[in-house]
Amino acid sequence: MREIKIILKQFDKIIYRPEGVSINSIAKDYKSFFKSPIMAGRSENEILELCSDIYENCELEFIDLSNIDGLRIYTRGMLFVLFISARQIYGPVDILVHHSISTGLLCEISGRKLNEKELLELKERMKSIVKSDYPFIKGTMRKFKAIKNFGEDNQTDKANLFKYRRKSTVNVYWCNGYLNYFYGYLPISTGSLQNFDLILRENGLFVLNLPSIDSPGKTATFQERKKLEKNFLNYEKWGDLVGVNNIGDLNDIIVKGHKAVGDLIRVNEALHEKRIASIANKIKERKDIKIIFIAGPSSSGKTTFAQRLIIQLKVLGIRPKKISLDDYFVDRDKNPKDENGNYDFETTEALQIELFNDHMRKLLMGKDVKLPNFDFIEGKSYLSSEPTKLEKDQMVVIEGIHALNPLLTRSIEREKIFKIYASALTQMNIDNMNRIPTTDVRLLRRIVRDNQYRGHSVLKTLKMWKTVRKGEEKYIFPFQEEADTMFNSALIYELAVLKLFAEPLLIGIDNSDPEYIEAKRLVRFLNYFLPVPFLEDIPLTSIIREFIGGSSLR
Repeated sequence: MREIKIILKQFDKIIYRPEGVSINSIAKDYKSFFKSPIMAGRSENEILELCSDIYENCELEFIDLSNIDGLRIYTRGMLFVLFISARQIYGPVDILVHHSISTGLLCEISGRKLNEKELLELKERMKSIVKSDYPFIKGTMRKFKAIKNFGEDNQTDKANLFKYRRKSTVNVYWCNGYLNYFYGYLPISTGSLQNFDLILRENGLFVLNLPSIDSPGKTATFQERKKLEKNFLNYEKWGDLVGVNNIGDLNDIIVKGHKAVGDLIRVNEALHEKRIASIANKIKERKDIKIIFIAGPSSSGKTTFAQRLIIQLKVLGIRPKKISLDDYFVDRDKNPKDENGNYDFETTEALQIELFNDHMRKLLMGKDVKLPNFDFIEGKSYLSSEPTKLEKDQMVVIEGIHALNPLLTRSIEREKIFKIYASALTQMNIDNMNRIPTTDVRLLRRIVRDNQYRGHSVLKTLKMWKTVRKGEEKYIFPFQEEADTMFNSALIYELAVLKLFAEPLLIGIDNSDPEYIEAKRLVRFLNYFLPVPFLEDIPLTSIIREFIGGSSLR
Protein backbone atom coordinates (compact mmCIF):
# COMPACT_ATOMS: atom_id res chain seq x y z
CA MET A 1 0.00 0.00 0.00
CA ARG A 2 1.28 3.46 -0.94
CA GLU A 3 2.41 5.69 1.93
CA ILE A 4 1.64 9.40 2.05
CA LYS A 5 3.56 12.21 3.72
CA ILE A 6 1.71 14.21 6.35
CA ILE A 7 3.21 17.39 7.82
CA LEU A 8 1.89 18.02 11.33
CA LYS A 9 2.17 21.82 11.50
CA GLN A 10 1.61 22.15 15.24
CA PHE A 11 4.52 19.80 15.98
CA ASP A 12 6.80 20.76 13.07
CA LYS A 13 6.94 17.08 12.29
CA ILE A 14 6.63 14.81 9.24
CA ILE A 15 4.94 11.43 9.53
CA TYR A 16 4.19 8.72 6.96
CA ARG A 17 0.95 6.72 6.93
CA PRO A 18 -0.79 4.35 4.50
CA GLU A 19 -3.10 6.15 2.06
CA GLY A 20 -6.67 6.15 3.27
CA VAL A 21 -5.65 6.67 6.89
CA SER A 22 -8.35 8.35 9.01
CA ILE A 23 -7.62 11.64 10.75
CA ASN A 24 -8.93 10.13 13.97
CA SER A 25 -6.30 7.38 13.98
CA ILE A 26 -3.58 10.04 13.78
CA ALA A 27 -5.27 12.27 16.36
CA LYS A 28 -5.26 9.44 18.92
CA ASP A 29 -1.45 9.48 18.92
CA TYR A 30 -1.34 13.21 19.73
CA LYS A 31 -4.35 13.82 21.98
CA SER A 32 -2.16 13.91 25.13
CA PHE A 33 -0.56 17.14 23.85
CA PHE A 34 -3.89 19.00 24.02
CA LYS A 35 -5.78 20.27 27.08
CA SER A 36 -9.15 19.43 25.52
CA PRO A 37 -10.45 16.77 23.10
CA ILE A 38 -9.50 17.00 19.44
CA MET A 39 -12.67 17.68 17.46
CA ALA A 40 -11.45 17.87 13.83
CA GLY A 41 -8.53 18.41 11.50
CA ARG A 42 -7.65 21.27 9.19
CA SER A 43 -5.86 20.95 5.86
CA GLU A 44 -5.49 23.55 3.09
CA ASN A 45 -7.85 25.84 5.02
CA GLU A 46 -10.60 23.23 5.04
CA ILE A 47 -12.07 21.67 8.19
CA LEU A 48 -12.09 17.88 8.04
CA GLU A 49 -14.09 15.63 10.33
CA LEU A 50 -12.13 13.08 12.33
CA CYS A 51 -13.87 10.32 10.39
CA SER A 52 -12.37 11.69 7.13
CA ASP A 53 -9.69 9.65 5.32
CA ILE A 54 -6.52 11.10 3.77
CA TYR A 55 -5.31 9.91 0.37
CA GLU A 56 -2.73 12.55 -0.63
CA ASN A 57 0.35 14.23 0.84
CA CYS A 58 -0.81 17.15 2.95
CA GLU A 59 -0.30 19.48 5.89
CA LEU A 60 -2.53 18.72 8.88
CA GLU A 61 -3.50 20.64 12.01
CA PHE A 62 -5.68 19.44 14.87
CA ILE A 63 -8.61 21.50 16.15
CA ASP A 64 -9.56 21.30 19.83
CA LEU A 65 -11.89 23.36 22.02
CA SER A 66 -9.49 26.31 22.21
CA ASN A 67 -10.59 27.00 18.63
CA ILE A 68 -14.09 28.35 17.85
CA ASP A 69 -14.64 25.70 15.17
CA GLY A 70 -13.76 22.95 17.65
CA LEU A 71 -16.15 24.41 20.22
CA ARG A 72 -18.94 24.52 17.63
CA ILE A 73 -18.43 20.83 16.87
CA TYR A 74 -18.41 19.96 20.58
CA THR A 75 -21.65 21.93 21.10
CA ARG A 76 -23.44 20.10 18.29
CA GLY A 77 -22.35 16.77 19.73
CA MET A 78 -23.66 17.72 23.18
CA LEU A 79 -27.01 18.78 21.70
CA PHE A 80 -27.33 15.38 20.00
CA VAL A 81 -26.61 13.66 23.34
CA LEU A 82 -29.26 15.88 24.97
CA PHE A 83 -31.72 14.98 22.20
CA ILE A 84 -31.13 11.23 22.60
CA SER A 85 -31.42 11.43 26.39
CA ALA A 86 -34.68 13.39 26.27
CA ARG A 87 -36.21 10.95 23.82
CA GLN A 88 -35.15 7.93 25.84
CA ILE A 89 -36.90 9.40 28.90
CA TYR A 90 -39.92 11.24 27.42
CA GLY A 91 -40.54 9.69 24.00
CA PRO A 92 -40.70 11.62 20.66
CA VAL A 93 -40.12 15.09 22.11
CA ASP A 94 -38.08 17.84 20.50
CA ILE A 95 -35.30 20.02 21.93
CA LEU A 96 -35.84 23.76 21.56
CA VAL A 97 -32.65 25.83 21.73
CA HIS A 98 -33.69 29.40 22.50
CA HIS A 99 -30.38 31.28 22.50
CA SER A 100 -26.89 31.41 23.97
CA ILE A 101 -26.39 32.78 27.45
CA SER A 102 -23.01 33.14 29.14
CA THR A 103 -21.13 29.91 28.27
CA GLY A 104 -24.21 27.83 27.56
CA LEU A 105 -27.46 27.47 25.63
CA LEU A 106 -30.92 28.10 27.04
CA CYS A 107 -32.94 25.00 26.16
CA GLU A 108 -36.41 23.56 26.56
CA ILE A 109 -37.95 20.12 26.03
CA SER A 110 -41.09 20.58 23.96
CA GLY A 111 -44.23 20.20 26.02
CA ARG A 112 -42.42 19.84 29.34
CA LYS A 113 -41.35 22.13 32.19
CA LEU A 114 -38.59 20.36 34.10
CA ASN A 115 -37.97 20.46 37.85
CA GLU A 116 -34.68 19.81 39.67
CA LYS A 117 -35.31 16.07 40.00
CA GLU A 118 -36.16 15.64 36.30
CA LEU A 119 -33.17 17.73 35.26
CA LEU A 120 -30.86 15.55 37.36
CA GLU A 121 -32.32 12.43 35.72
CA LEU A 122 -31.71 13.97 32.30
CA LYS A 123 -28.12 14.83 33.22
CA GLU A 124 -27.42 11.30 34.46
CA ARG A 125 -28.81 9.83 31.24
CA MET A 126 -26.51 12.12 29.24
CA LYS A 127 -23.52 10.99 31.29
CA SER A 128 -24.45 7.38 30.53
CA ILE A 129 -24.53 8.07 26.79
CA VAL A 130 -21.17 9.84 26.97
CA LYS A 131 -19.69 6.90 28.88
CA SER A 132 -21.01 4.41 26.30
CA ASP A 133 -18.95 6.22 23.61
CA TYR A 134 -21.46 5.75 20.79
CA PRO A 135 -20.12 6.79 17.37
CA PHE A 136 -21.70 9.62 15.39
CA ILE A 137 -22.30 8.08 11.98
CA LYS A 138 -22.59 10.41 9.01
CA GLY A 139 -24.75 9.56 6.02
CA THR A 140 -26.39 11.11 2.96
CA MET A 141 -30.10 11.07 2.29
CA ARG A 142 -32.14 12.21 -0.69
CA LYS A 143 -33.84 15.52 0.07
CA PHE A 144 -37.44 14.34 -0.22
CA LYS A 145 -36.72 11.19 1.75
CA ALA A 146 -35.21 13.38 4.49
CA ILE A 147 -38.33 15.57 4.48
CA LYS A 148 -40.50 12.46 4.87
CA ASN A 149 -38.33 10.86 7.58
CA PHE A 150 -37.95 13.98 9.71
CA GLY A 151 -41.63 14.82 9.33
CA GLU A 152 -42.61 11.36 10.55
CA ASP A 153 -40.12 11.71 13.43
CA ASN A 154 -41.89 14.82 14.78
CA GLN A 155 -39.06 17.10 13.56
CA THR A 156 -41.25 19.13 11.21
CA ASP A 157 -39.00 22.20 11.58
CA LYS A 158 -36.19 20.33 9.82
CA ALA A 159 -38.55 18.96 7.17
CA ASN A 160 -39.68 22.52 6.40
CA LEU A 161 -36.04 23.72 6.26
CA PHE A 162 -35.15 21.07 3.65
CA LYS A 163 -38.14 22.04 1.48
CA TYR A 164 -36.21 25.06 0.19
CA ARG A 165 -32.83 23.32 -0.08
CA ARG A 166 -31.24 23.63 -3.54
CA LYS A 167 -29.13 20.48 -3.29
CA SER A 168 -30.90 17.18 -3.90
CA THR A 169 -29.25 15.50 -0.90
CA VAL A 170 -28.94 16.14 2.84
CA ASN A 171 -26.12 15.10 5.20
CA VAL A 172 -27.59 13.47 8.29
CA TYR A 173 -26.21 11.77 11.41
CA TRP A 174 -27.18 8.66 13.36
CA CYS A 175 -26.19 7.91 16.93
CA ASN A 176 -27.39 4.92 18.94
CA GLY A 177 -30.27 4.47 16.49
CA TYR A 178 -31.41 8.12 16.56
CA LEU A 179 -31.52 10.33 13.45
CA ASN A 180 -30.70 14.05 13.46
CA TYR A 181 -29.45 16.90 11.33
CA PHE A 182 -26.95 19.62 12.27
CA TYR A 183 -25.66 22.74 10.60
CA GLY A 184 -22.00 21.68 10.59
CA TYR A 185 -19.81 18.76 11.60
CA LEU A 186 -20.03 16.49 14.65
CA PRO A 187 -17.37 14.81 16.84
CA ILE A 188 -16.22 11.25 16.23
CA SER A 189 -18.21 9.82 19.18
CA THR A 190 -20.03 10.67 22.40
CA GLY A 191 -17.01 9.67 24.51
CA SER A 192 -15.21 12.94 23.76
CA LEU A 193 -18.01 15.01 25.37
CA GLN A 194 -17.06 14.74 29.03
CA ASN A 195 -17.58 18.30 30.24
CA PHE A 196 -21.06 19.79 30.56
CA ASP A 197 -23.70 20.75 33.10
CA LEU A 198 -27.46 21.37 33.19
CA ILE A 199 -28.65 24.42 35.16
CA LEU A 200 -32.34 24.94 35.90
CA ARG A 201 -33.84 28.32 34.93
CA GLU A 202 -37.30 29.86 35.26
CA ASN A 203 -40.43 28.20 33.79
CA GLY A 204 -38.81 24.78 33.52
CA LEU A 205 -36.18 25.88 31.01
CA PHE A 206 -32.54 24.97 31.54
CA VAL A 207 -29.05 25.92 30.40
CA LEU A 208 -26.78 23.38 28.77
CA ASN A 209 -23.49 24.79 30.06
CA LEU A 210 -20.31 23.94 28.16
CA PRO A 211 -16.57 24.60 28.04
CA SER A 212 -15.39 27.87 26.49
CA ILE A 213 -12.39 28.86 24.40
CA ASP A 214 -10.82 30.34 27.54
CA SER A 215 -11.45 27.16 29.58
CA PRO A 216 -11.46 24.37 26.96
CA GLY A 217 -10.56 21.54 29.32
CA LYS A 218 -13.47 21.95 31.75
CA THR A 219 -17.03 23.19 32.02
CA ALA A 220 -16.92 26.98 32.14
CA THR A 221 -18.29 28.99 35.06
CA PHE A 222 -21.84 30.07 34.24
CA GLN A 223 -22.59 33.78 34.75
CA GLU A 224 -26.09 35.13 35.37
CA ARG A 225 -27.39 37.51 32.66
CA LYS A 226 -31.04 37.86 33.65
CA LYS A 227 -31.77 41.07 31.73
CA LEU A 228 -30.34 39.66 28.52
CA GLU A 229 -32.20 36.37 29.00
CA LYS A 230 -35.51 38.18 29.54
CA ASN A 231 -34.93 40.36 26.48
CA PHE A 232 -34.28 37.33 24.27
CA LEU A 233 -37.43 35.55 25.42
CA ASN A 234 -39.60 38.66 24.94
CA TYR A 235 -38.53 38.91 21.31
CA GLU A 236 -39.10 35.18 20.79
CA LYS A 237 -42.71 35.72 21.88
CA TRP A 238 -43.01 38.35 19.17
CA GLY A 239 -41.65 35.81 16.67
CA ASP A 240 -44.43 33.45 17.76
CA LEU A 241 -47.03 36.18 17.11
CA VAL A 242 -45.92 36.75 13.49
CA GLY A 243 -45.37 33.03 12.92
CA VAL A 244 -41.62 33.18 12.21
CA ASN A 245 -39.50 31.07 14.55
CA ASN A 246 -37.07 29.54 12.08
CA ILE A 247 -35.72 29.91 8.55
CA GLY A 248 -38.37 27.59 7.10
CA ASP A 249 -41.09 29.89 8.44
CA LEU A 250 -39.40 32.93 6.89
CA ASN A 251 -38.96 31.17 3.55
CA ASP A 252 -42.67 30.25 3.59
CA ILE A 253 -43.49 33.97 3.72
CA ILE A 254 -40.95 34.94 1.06
CA VAL A 255 -42.39 32.49 -1.51
CA LYS A 256 -45.83 34.10 -1.04
CA GLY A 257 -44.48 37.18 -2.77
CA HIS A 258 -44.23 40.93 -2.46
CA LYS A 259 -47.31 41.66 -0.37
CA ALA A 260 -46.53 39.03 2.30
CA VAL A 261 -42.90 40.15 2.58
CA GLY A 262 -43.90 43.82 2.67
CA ASP A 263 -46.38 43.14 5.47
CA LEU A 264 -43.67 41.34 7.51
CA ILE A 265 -41.22 44.22 6.98
CA ARG A 266 -43.77 46.85 8.02
CA VAL A 267 -44.83 44.97 11.15
CA ASN A 268 -41.21 44.36 12.19
CA GLU A 269 -40.28 48.01 11.63
CA ALA A 270 -43.36 49.11 13.58
CA LEU A 271 -42.22 46.95 16.50
CA HIS A 272 -38.84 48.72 16.47
CA GLU A 273 -40.50 52.13 16.39
CA LYS A 274 -42.84 51.19 19.22
CA ARG A 275 -39.94 49.92 21.31
CA ILE A 276 -37.86 53.07 20.72
CA ALA A 277 -40.85 55.26 21.61
CA SER A 278 -41.35 53.23 24.79
CA ILE A 279 -37.70 53.80 25.80
CA ALA A 280 -38.10 57.54 25.16
CA ASN A 281 -41.19 57.56 27.39
CA LYS A 282 -39.28 55.84 30.19
CA ILE A 283 -36.59 58.49 29.98
CA LYS A 284 -39.18 61.28 30.03
CA GLU A 285 -40.84 59.78 33.14
CA ARG A 286 -37.57 59.94 35.09
CA LYS A 287 -37.34 63.65 35.71
CA ASP A 288 -33.71 63.61 36.91
CA ILE A 289 -32.22 62.06 33.76
CA LYS A 290 -29.67 64.32 32.07
CA ILE A 291 -27.32 61.89 30.29
CA ILE A 292 -28.25 58.88 28.12
CA PHE A 293 -25.53 56.33 27.46
CA ILE A 294 -25.90 53.89 24.54
CA ALA A 295 -23.50 50.96 24.22
CA GLY A 296 -23.38 47.73 22.27
CA PRO A 297 -21.04 45.49 20.29
CA SER A 298 -19.89 46.10 16.73
CA SER A 299 -22.61 46.42 14.08
CA SER A 300 -25.43 46.40 16.60
CA GLY A 301 -27.09 49.41 14.97
CA LYS A 302 -26.19 51.86 17.75
CA THR A 303 -25.87 54.83 15.39
CA THR A 304 -29.30 54.49 13.79
CA PHE A 305 -30.89 53.62 17.13
CA ALA A 306 -29.41 56.76 18.72
CA GLN A 307 -30.73 58.94 15.89
CA ARG A 308 -34.22 57.42 16.11
CA LEU A 309 -34.24 57.78 19.89
CA ILE A 310 -33.32 61.45 19.54
CA ILE A 311 -36.31 61.93 17.21
CA GLN A 312 -38.65 60.30 19.74
CA LEU A 313 -37.23 62.45 22.55
CA LYS A 314 -37.85 65.58 20.48
CA VAL A 315 -41.48 64.48 20.09
CA LEU A 316 -41.68 64.56 23.89
CA GLY A 317 -40.33 68.10 24.06
CA ILE A 318 -36.72 67.20 24.91
CA ARG A 319 -33.80 68.73 23.00
CA PRO A 320 -31.07 66.07 23.00
CA LYS A 321 -27.44 66.92 22.33
CA LYS A 322 -25.34 64.11 20.92
CA ILE A 323 -21.71 63.71 22.02
CA SER A 324 -19.42 61.07 20.56
CA LEU A 325 -17.02 59.13 22.76
CA ASP A 326 -14.74 58.87 19.72
CA ASP A 327 -13.88 62.54 20.20
CA TYR A 328 -12.31 61.64 23.55
CA PHE A 329 -9.63 59.40 22.05
CA VAL A 330 -6.12 60.11 23.29
CA ASP A 331 -3.66 61.39 20.69
CA ARG A 332 -2.47 58.56 18.47
CA ASP A 333 1.10 58.65 19.77
CA LYS A 334 -0.27 58.01 23.30
CA ASN A 335 -2.67 55.24 22.29
CA PRO A 336 -1.87 51.86 23.90
CA LYS A 337 -0.83 48.95 21.70
CA ASP A 338 -1.85 45.30 21.87
CA GLU A 339 0.39 42.25 22.19
CA ASN A 340 1.03 42.34 18.42
CA GLY A 341 2.21 45.95 18.45
CA ASN A 342 -0.97 47.30 16.83
CA TYR A 343 -2.95 50.24 18.22
CA ASP A 344 -5.62 48.98 20.62
CA PHE A 345 -8.61 51.25 20.07
CA GLU A 346 -10.91 48.97 22.11
CA THR A 347 -9.28 49.53 25.52
CA THR A 348 -10.60 52.18 27.92
CA GLU A 349 -7.03 53.51 28.10
CA ALA A 350 -7.52 54.80 24.55
CA LEU A 351 -10.00 57.35 25.96
CA GLN A 352 -9.41 60.53 27.98
CA ILE A 353 -11.63 59.29 30.79
CA GLU A 354 -10.70 61.97 33.32
CA LEU A 355 -11.40 64.72 30.79
CA PHE A 356 -14.73 63.13 29.87
CA ASN A 357 -15.84 62.92 33.51
CA ASP A 358 -14.77 66.52 34.10
CA HIS A 359 -16.72 67.74 31.06
CA MET A 360 -19.89 65.81 31.98
CA ARG A 361 -19.77 67.11 35.55
CA LYS A 362 -19.41 70.72 34.36
CA LEU A 363 -22.22 70.35 31.82
CA LEU A 364 -24.54 69.06 34.55
CA MET A 365 -23.63 72.11 36.64
CA GLY A 366 -24.71 74.38 33.78
CA LYS A 367 -21.19 75.51 32.95
CA ASP A 368 -19.71 76.24 29.51
CA VAL A 369 -17.44 73.46 28.20
CA LYS A 370 -15.19 73.37 25.16
CA LEU A 371 -15.66 69.82 23.89
CA PRO A 372 -12.90 67.97 22.00
CA ASN A 373 -12.96 67.04 18.32
CA PHE A 374 -10.75 64.15 17.27
CA ASP A 375 -9.08 64.36 13.87
CA PHE A 376 -8.78 60.75 12.71
CA ILE A 377 -6.44 61.64 9.84
CA GLU A 378 -3.94 63.47 12.06
CA GLY A 379 -4.62 61.25 15.07
CA LYS A 380 -4.93 64.28 17.34
CA SER A 381 -7.60 65.79 19.57
CA TYR A 382 -8.45 69.51 19.40
CA LEU A 383 -10.76 71.51 21.67
CA SER A 384 -13.60 73.24 19.85
CA SER A 385 -13.47 77.03 19.67
CA GLU A 386 -17.15 77.41 20.60
CA PRO A 387 -18.25 76.39 24.13
CA THR A 388 -21.20 74.06 24.76
CA LYS A 389 -23.75 74.57 27.50
CA LEU A 390 -26.58 72.30 28.59
CA GLU A 391 -29.95 74.07 28.87
CA LYS A 392 -32.71 72.98 31.24
CA ASP A 393 -34.71 71.19 28.53
CA GLN A 394 -31.66 69.41 27.12
CA MET A 395 -30.16 65.96 27.62
CA VAL A 396 -26.85 64.58 26.47
CA VAL A 397 -26.92 61.42 24.32
CA ILE A 398 -23.61 59.53 24.28
CA GLU A 399 -23.00 56.51 22.07
CA GLY A 400 -19.91 54.29 22.12
CA ILE A 401 -18.61 50.84 22.97
CA HIS A 402 -17.59 51.86 26.52
CA ALA A 403 -20.76 53.77 27.32
CA LEU A 404 -21.87 51.31 30.03
CA ASN A 405 -18.48 51.10 31.72
CA PRO A 406 -18.71 52.58 35.26
CA LEU A 407 -15.35 54.33 34.69
CA LEU A 408 -17.10 56.80 32.40
CA THR A 409 -19.69 57.75 34.98
CA ARG A 410 -17.82 57.60 38.28
CA SER A 411 -18.17 61.35 38.89
CA ILE A 412 -21.85 61.50 37.85
CA GLU A 413 -24.80 60.77 40.12
CA ARG A 414 -26.49 57.51 39.07
CA GLU A 415 -30.00 58.99 39.17
CA LYS A 416 -29.02 61.43 36.40
CA ILE A 417 -27.99 58.61 34.04
CA PHE A 418 -30.01 56.31 31.78
CA LYS A 419 -28.07 53.39 30.25
CA ILE A 420 -29.16 51.48 27.14
CA TYR A 421 -27.61 48.29 25.77
CA ALA A 422 -28.24 47.71 22.04
CA SER A 423 -27.48 44.50 20.21
CA ALA A 424 -28.81 42.27 17.43
CA LEU A 425 -30.30 39.46 19.53
CA THR A 426 -31.50 37.11 16.82
CA GLN A 427 -34.74 35.44 17.88
CA MET A 428 -34.98 33.16 14.84
CA ASN A 429 -33.35 29.72 14.58
CA ILE A 430 -32.19 27.62 11.62
CA ASP A 431 -34.42 24.93 13.14
CA ASN A 432 -35.37 24.03 16.70
CA MET A 433 -31.91 22.73 17.64
CA ASN A 434 -29.67 24.78 15.34
CA ARG A 435 -29.66 28.38 16.53
CA ILE A 436 -28.42 31.45 14.64
CA PRO A 437 -25.58 33.04 16.65
CA THR A 438 -26.03 36.77 17.18
CA THR A 439 -22.37 37.22 16.27
CA ASP A 440 -23.05 35.84 12.77
CA VAL A 441 -25.74 38.46 12.15
CA ARG A 442 -23.43 41.24 13.30
CA LEU A 443 -20.52 39.89 11.25
CA LEU A 444 -22.64 39.81 8.08
CA ARG A 445 -23.83 43.35 8.81
CA ARG A 446 -20.24 44.50 9.23
CA ILE A 447 -19.05 42.74 6.05
CA VAL A 448 -21.69 44.57 4.05
CA ARG A 449 -21.18 47.95 5.75
CA ASP A 450 -17.36 47.82 5.54
CA ASN A 451 -17.60 47.08 1.84
CA GLN A 452 -20.24 49.77 1.22
CA TYR A 453 -18.82 52.64 3.26
CA ARG A 454 -15.29 51.96 4.46
CA GLY A 455 -13.65 50.50 1.39
CA HIS A 456 -12.70 47.34 3.28
CA SER A 457 -12.62 44.00 1.51
CA VAL A 458 -14.49 41.08 3.05
CA LEU A 459 -11.09 39.51 3.71
CA LYS A 460 -9.97 42.50 5.78
CA THR A 461 -13.21 42.44 7.80
CA LEU A 462 -12.85 38.72 8.53
CA LYS A 463 -9.21 39.19 9.57
CA MET A 464 -10.22 41.96 12.01
CA TRP A 465 -13.22 40.15 13.47
CA LYS A 466 -11.32 38.05 15.99
CA THR A 467 -9.78 41.19 17.52
CA VAL A 468 -13.16 42.93 17.53
CA ARG A 469 -14.75 39.98 19.33
CA LYS A 470 -11.93 39.89 21.86
CA GLY A 471 -12.54 43.56 22.67
CA GLU A 472 -16.28 42.95 23.05
CA GLU A 473 -15.75 40.11 25.49
CA LYS A 474 -13.43 42.28 27.58
CA TYR A 475 -14.97 45.74 27.41
CA ILE A 476 -18.67 45.43 26.47
CA PHE A 477 -20.36 42.18 27.51
CA PRO A 478 -19.27 42.35 31.20
CA PHE A 479 -21.28 45.58 31.58
CA GLN A 480 -24.46 44.76 29.67
CA GLU A 481 -26.40 44.00 32.86
CA GLU A 482 -25.64 47.60 33.99
CA ALA A 483 -28.20 48.80 31.45
CA ASP A 484 -31.53 50.29 32.53
CA THR A 485 -33.06 48.81 29.40
CA MET A 486 -32.06 46.84 26.31
CA PHE A 487 -32.92 47.34 22.66
CA ASN A 488 -32.87 44.44 20.23
CA SER A 489 -31.91 45.78 16.81
CA ALA A 490 -32.37 42.43 15.02
CA LEU A 491 -34.91 42.35 12.20
CA ILE A 492 -36.57 39.04 11.48
CA TYR A 493 -36.21 39.48 7.70
CA GLU A 494 -32.72 40.99 7.57
CA LEU A 495 -30.62 37.90 6.81
CA ALA A 496 -32.65 37.32 3.63
CA VAL A 497 -31.67 40.89 2.66
CA LEU A 498 -28.03 40.71 3.76
CA LYS A 499 -27.69 37.55 1.65
CA LEU A 500 -27.99 39.67 -1.52
CA PHE A 501 -25.01 41.83 -0.51
CA ALA A 502 -22.77 39.46 1.49
CA GLU A 503 -22.95 36.24 -0.50
CA PRO A 504 -21.09 37.48 -3.64
CA LEU A 505 -18.34 38.98 -1.44
CA LEU A 506 -17.86 35.75 0.53
CA ILE A 507 -17.85 33.49 -2.54
CA GLY A 508 -14.91 35.51 -3.89
CA ILE A 509 -12.54 34.23 -1.18
CA ASP A 510 -10.48 31.20 -2.21
CA ASN A 511 -8.86 28.55 -0.03
CA SER A 512 -5.42 30.19 -0.12
CA ASP A 513 -6.56 32.42 2.76
CA PRO A 514 -7.08 31.14 6.33
CA GLU A 515 -10.36 33.13 6.39
CA TYR A 516 -11.73 30.79 3.72
CA ILE A 517 -13.03 28.47 6.48
CA GLU A 518 -15.20 31.22 7.95
CA ALA A 519 -16.29 32.49 4.54
CA LYS A 520 -17.34 28.99 3.49
CA ARG A 521 -19.30 28.53 6.73
CA LEU A 522 -21.16 31.81 6.21
CA VAL A 523 -21.96 30.95 2.57
CA ARG A 524 -23.39 27.60 3.66
CA PHE A 525 -25.45 29.42 6.29
CA LEU A 526 -26.83 31.95 3.80
CA ASN A 527 -27.79 29.11 1.45
CA TYR A 528 -30.67 28.27 3.81
CA PHE A 529 -32.35 31.63 3.04
CA LEU A 530 -34.41 32.63 0.07
CA PRO A 531 -33.50 36.23 -0.86
CA VAL A 532 -35.76 39.25 -0.27
CA PRO A 533 -35.45 41.43 -3.40
CA PHE A 534 -38.09 43.97 -2.37
CA LEU A 535 -35.66 46.55 -0.96
CA GLU A 536 -38.01 49.42 -1.73
CA ASP A 537 -40.26 48.22 1.10
CA ILE A 538 -37.53 48.81 3.70
CA PRO A 539 -37.96 52.26 5.34
CA LEU A 540 -35.09 54.73 4.95
CA THR A 541 -34.91 54.96 8.75
CA SER A 542 -34.55 51.19 9.24
CA ILE A 543 -31.62 49.78 11.23
CA ILE A 544 -30.67 47.60 8.26
CA ARG A 545 -30.23 50.72 6.09
CA GLU A 546 -27.19 51.58 8.21
CA PHE A 547 -25.50 48.59 6.57
CA ILE A 548 -26.99 48.08 3.09
CA GLY A 549 -27.23 51.78 2.30
CA GLY A 550 -29.97 54.30 1.63
CA SER A 551 -30.42 55.48 5.21
CA SER A 552 -31.91 58.94 5.65
CA LEU A 553 -30.24 59.12 9.09
CA ARG A 554 -26.60 58.79 8.02
